[in-house]
Amino acid sequence: MNTIVCVKQVLDPEIPPAKFKIDPGTKQVIPPPGVPPVISVFDERAVEAACRLKDKHKGKITVISMGSAKAVDVIKHAISMGADDGYVLQDPAFENLDSFGTAYVLGKAIQKIGNYDLILCGRYSADWGAGQVGSILAEILSIPVVTFACDIQAVNKNLRIKRIMKDGYEVVEAPMPSLITVSGEIGLPRLPGGMGLMLARKKQIPIWKAQDIGADPSPLDKANAHIEVTSLSLPTRKTECEFVTGNTPGEAAVNLAQKLVRLM
Repeated sequence: MNTIVCVKQVLDPEIPPAKFKIDPGTKQVIPPPGVPPVISVFDERAVEAACRLKDKHKGKITVISMGSAKAVDVIKHAISMGADDGYVLQDPAFENLDSFGTAYVLGKAIQKIGNYDLILCGRYSADWGAGQVGSILAEILSIPVVTFACDIQAVNKNLRIKRIMKDGYEVVEAPMPSLITVSGEIGLPRLPGGMGLMLARKKQIPIWKAQDIGADPSPLDKANAHIEVTSLSLPTRKTECEFVTGNTPGEAAVNLAQKLVRLM
């Protein structure tokens, strides 16, 4: 069973809020110095789902990531968990793409890799949280998509997926190949072992540019983007404190209850 996992490098969510800065002019986050990016949390769950399927059905796991040269570390992390190969998609034309442009680039890379039974993505990225790339990618590749998976089983050339819903879960079946987005409820990712870390350290990760995957300039043109970031700002925090009093404890309790009712 051959699985392709799409992963993304994001800012470490453990960064102290005081170090989180943005550039309002370019509408981009400024990475804090000395803090390397990490794999997006749901993408790491997707790698774990792929490894579980490999444990049962053998096969190969290929991981791809679009980003800077530092994305090599994200690929090697996935290999240390149990993935076999990986590719970084890095080109000036790939920078600051919207969800449609990102899905297009990933789709071209997947078409070049070929021979896959399953594509896995995180339910959404830990930075922008749009949750669009997986579904758009499935549309580009003309394959079924199932979202918010918390369990994936391969049964007789089909996929049986348990997916999270607001009031519980449902179980659906899909043919191979399909694309599935993985939710956090699938469980914690495995910790890399010593052998996995050694293999990842020695692994050479190819870097593909636009010409390597046969990408057309038009979908990468920012003028053709479907989504535009009009502003980016840090949230303002405002704290108010009010003491509710009364002539007696009972009166103070009544005043507090009335205020809470008005706030509801």
